[in-house]
Amino acid sequence: MLTLPPLSLYIHIPWCVQKCPYCDFNSHGQNGELPQQEYVDALLADLKNDLHYVQGREIHTIFIGGGTPSLFDAAQIERLLTGVNEMIPFSEQIEITMEANPGTLEHDDFEAYSKAGVTRLSIGVQSFSTDKLNLLGRIHGKDEAEVAAQKAQSSGYRSFNLDLMHGLPNQSFEEAMADIDTAAKLSPPHLSWYQLTIEQNTLFHSKPPQLPDDEALWHIYEQGQKKLADLGYEQYEISAYAKPGFQCQHNINYWQFGDYLGIGCGAHGKVTLLEQNQILRTVKIKHPKGYLAADEYTFDTVEVTEDERPLEYLMNRFRLMSAIPKAEFEQRTGLSHRVIAQGIEKAKSKTLLIENETHWELTAKGKMFVNELLSQFC
Repeated sequence: MLTLPPLSLYIHIPWCVQKCPYCDFNSHGQNGELPQQEYVDALLADLKNDLHYVQGREIHTIFIGGGTPSLFDAAQIERLLTGVNEMIPFSEQIEITMEANPGTLEHDDFEAYSKAGVTRLSIGVQSFSTDKLNLLGRIHGKDEAEVAAQKAQSSGYRSFNLDLMHGLPNQSFEEAMADIDTAAKLSPPHLSWYQLTIEQNTLFHSKPPQLPDDEALWHIYEQGQKKLADLGYEQYEISAYAKPGFQCQHNINYWQFGDYLGIGCGAHGKVTLLEQNQILRTVKIKHPKGYLAADEYTFDTVEVTEDERPLEYLMNRFRLMSAIPKAEFEQRTGLSHRVIAQGIEKAKSKTLLIENETHWELTAKGKMFVNELLSQFC
């Protein structure tokens, strides 16, 4: 039976100092003074239009992403969060994450963002190598990244994350491992460690850099996994590692096919409507100019049909390392777990997955070959 899952909120702030050559997110280089007050007003109006999706729930997590949200003043972030809470109650232990880049944060303001209500900071370090940072178009250096992490550690946040990339242009195995070692010395409770991929509509796609070959990438990944485990970081998602008790709850809700409202330029949402037996995906107006001029912020709404729900659920859930309750599948999709029985048997026959009475669990092979696993359900 379809049930209402936990509710999260994603807030998109689209501006950054400059567009990175690998970035395909909806971000726009800063050109003059940012319309902070006008944009926060629009975000709150956008949320007000979506209140019918709340259906009596609290917000359990908020993620403020971008772009570079730390370009906004702490006072505007506080006004935004206060306005959200006036419309929707927060859970007692709400997790509120904000993305930040070391090159755009006034480090004295770390405490101000914490006082504004942010409980978790996610810092886009990417690398501690000056050479690699230059190739990636980043505006910060190694020292700024280290200072940012130290400030996050001492400014009252419940947790903080460091974003790291591997498989960078001309990156050696030693350089990739050095990034992990440097990050670990800064004691982040959470690390995101993911491979650089070349996406369409990016500068790297039109002018591809020289990346490590497949054998080198595999060696980096295999040894990086071992190093992170030895350092006490548990992999709970394909590219996310945390000390015990510090997993990102927003990401977990997302990958468990939970609900999330999406407000801001190009923000995506996913909501369950019980009475209509519907699951909807929403997309907001993408460009800041059009968004700020709008009265109705939704660009598109698409129903996830009953036929589409099993694969949509699995595409998300297979990113997590934890066992999958059959009851969760039924609650999130509104369908019997038996509708995927054929795919489950195929996956088991290829040793990609194991099954007991109440759960499914990916094998080590299944975790390595998620695309092959998903193909058993297509």
